[in-house]
Amino acid sequence: MNVITIIPPLVQLNAPYPSGAYLTSFFKKEGHDAQWADLSIELFYEIFSRSGLEKLFSLSEKTALSMADKAEKNGDDNTAFNIRRYISQKENWIEWIDFITAVLSGGGAREKEHQFLYSPFAPRGQRMENFLEQLAQDGREPSVDDVRFLCSYALADLADYITAVFDKEFSLIRYAEALTVDERTFAEVEKGLDSPILEHFYKTVLERWGTTVIGGLDPAIFSKTLICISIPFAGTFIPALYTARFLKSQYGQKFFICIGGGFVNTELRELRDASLGKYIDAISYDRGYGSYKALFDNTVLESVETAAESMIANPLYKLRIFKNGKVIEPVWQDEKLEKYETEITAQIIPDYSDIDFSRYLRMCDDKNAMHRIWTDGSWIKAYLAHGCYWHRCAFCDTQLDYVCAYRPVEVRNLYEGLLKTAREKNVYGIHFVDEAMPPVALKKFALENARHGNPLYFWGNIRFEKAFTKDLAAFLSYCGLGGVSAGLEVAAESGLENINKGTDISSIVSACAALKEAGVLVHAYMIFGFWYDTTQTIIDSMETLRQFYSAGLLDSCFWHKFVLTKNSTVYTEWKEGKQKKLQPIELKSDKKGGLFARNNIHFKGENQYDKFQLPLENSLNCWMHGDGLEKKVQKWFDFPVPPPTVGRDFIEKKIEEYEEKNRKRGAGLNDKTAQNLWWLGGTPVLCGLSNSSASEYRWLYLMEEQSVPSKLIDIDILLALRPEVTEEVRVAALNTITASPSVISNLKKLLGRGLVLLDF
Repeated sequence: MNVITIIPPLVQLNAPYPSGAYLTSFFKKEGHDAQWADLSIELFYEIFSRSGLEKLFSLSEKTALSMADKAEKNGDDNTAFNIRRYISQKENWIEWIDFITAVLSGGGAREKEHQFLYSPFAPRGQRMENFLEQLAQDGREPSVDDVRFLCSYALADLADYITAVFDKEFSLIRYAEALTVDERTFAEVEKGLDSPILEHFYKTVLERWGTTVIGGLDPAIFSKTLICISIPFAGTFIPALYTARFLKSQYGQKFFICIGGGFVNTELRELRDASLGKYIDAISYDRGYGSYKALFDNTVLESVETAAESMIANPLYKLRIFKNGKVIEPVWQDEKLEKYETEITAQIIPDYSDIDFSRYLRMCDDKNAMHRIWTDGSWIKAYLAHGCYWHRCAFCDTQLDYVCAYRPVEVRNLYEGLLKTAREKNVYGIHFVDEAMPPVALKKFALENARHGNPLYFWGNIRFEKAFTKDLAAFLSYCGLGGVSAGLEVAAESGLENINKGTDISSIVSACAALKEAGVLVHAYMIFGFWYDTTQTIIDSMETLRQFYSAGLLDSCFWHKFVLTKNSTVYTEWKEGKQKKLQPIELKSDKKGGLFARNNIHFKGENQYDKFQLPLENSLNCWMHGDGLEKKVQKWFDFPVPPPTVGRDFIEKKIEEYEEKNRKRGAGLNDKTAQNLWWLGGTPVLCGLSNSSASEYRWLYLMEEQSVPSKLIDIDILLALRPEVTEEVRVAALNTITASPSVISNLKKLLGRGLVLLDF
């Protein structure tokens, strides 16, 4: 069977979303002819190209000038000037756009960068000018090293123009997100289908793609073609629907069209509007492997009509069917298919063979190193485990498969597959998109990387917990780990208990300190506005976060406002009468068709802390760039707030506890734990005459010089403990160590100085 997976616009511009890679790998493993297409990057280039901007300005110029006149009439001279500037410079934008995208995708002409930076005839927008003005305020002239920043802001300026005068729903990484995240009916969502960007640009993408890809298929097997449209975010739903409508209009019922993905799994689990059948044939839930396996096993799909009729009579696992005005509910549990999903999840290696990574953009929109890592690189996305190994946080969707169904992968198999992809695509960065990378699996992956010569650089989401010791952090950094993100959520012990985070401030501080000492970038997610929050708890959390930054424990953060979801632990506990402070407001729509997205639930008092959003974000933005760290947190607000109850040295004391614990690490080394010894230091260099009692070995570890008397070191043993050494050589060295108490005694003196002792 032919299977085509489509990623609709718009998602991140620097890398393809991984669902297409995983589904394509799965379909091929099942013996089908599978491929996938990232239509998000295709739409980007359809707009942001010479021909695209020519079309854009042709379609929008009249409206733009009318809006400028209106703004000027209303006294808004700045808006009038900026809109007219786009039209006045349209030839410049058209001339330079291909250069701009080439620079951001790793190409372009270096010599032209000087011209783009200094020429008064190069295009300029408000964001570009703000960037250049900030450089001047910082006391330096712009240089060609700033051009990638300038090009990134150029795209943002063009996006602002599109949103202002052509399509108000447009955004560079999401489209019409607001239309699908509130309490609308499906009929209301449908109204967004005929928007300007979709009609004038995305339709052209679909027509060209259809001619190239679908036109290349044998017409005789159209009836055996499955189209999977992945919808990871709310902002991709309307383009996905537009895609389905286009395919139905062009090819009738020759395709079986199915949607799935993150947004579907969380928000559309109860979507039963039969009118959706105008666009699609089915919704696949959760990983999709089980539902598609059921589809293949139970219907031969000799024709789409036969398949649909068969499924009406025989409902399938996690597949909701739309046919002839009817909605057929899925079977939610199937022991055989659940076992199959567990097995296949462990084996699948994402397949990026259809993707040209050279087309993706490395955007630079912030000087913060950790913020940059998200967009400044064409990462190969994968996961070390499906689901979360903790899956108990009160605010999380712990009832859903993507959280509660923890399934680890076969690490060596995954590593070899990703390395093969990296070499084929010339992309050596891996972004693990796990809910939380399991420490054991992460260590295994890191060791594989070291033993292959450390070709890969990787990062991803973790849990801040005690497993991430000083020694493990150093080991992971040595083997290629470059950054982590994790949910801190609440920087207070009581708050961590309220949300059942499963960790404490001491463990979080230790993990952050260990990772930062090892040169790993650290990002934290923060949440405010919980059901139990008070002004005091938010201020205390803010003060603790300030201390994290003051101590150099974090590189970046995001503040998010708490959203109550139907599939969260706290909502389940409320239904059981356990969460007395939570007061959900059960919404009931009086509109025909009911509520569209039903996972988010309002609760009493949820808006009382909205006014905290801006001060929290402003202070955080300063802290991330090293500013305002000594300013009292209550001074960031323009309304009265109480001072924090957290001591100004709270985090400093936690760091002292961490350092004291590390000073005692030698006590844990014995002939049993020696199996977890690793040498991460440089090669010891002999200083002085080898037969002199004053001779010593010196080496670097974590950028600091270390030294010991030469008689304490057996270099061969140390070098045999390096992660890149083969297992056979390592085992021989460990046998020597465990057989000699004196060797163990000497090695204790090297702990924390290049020698590390892991807990597992």
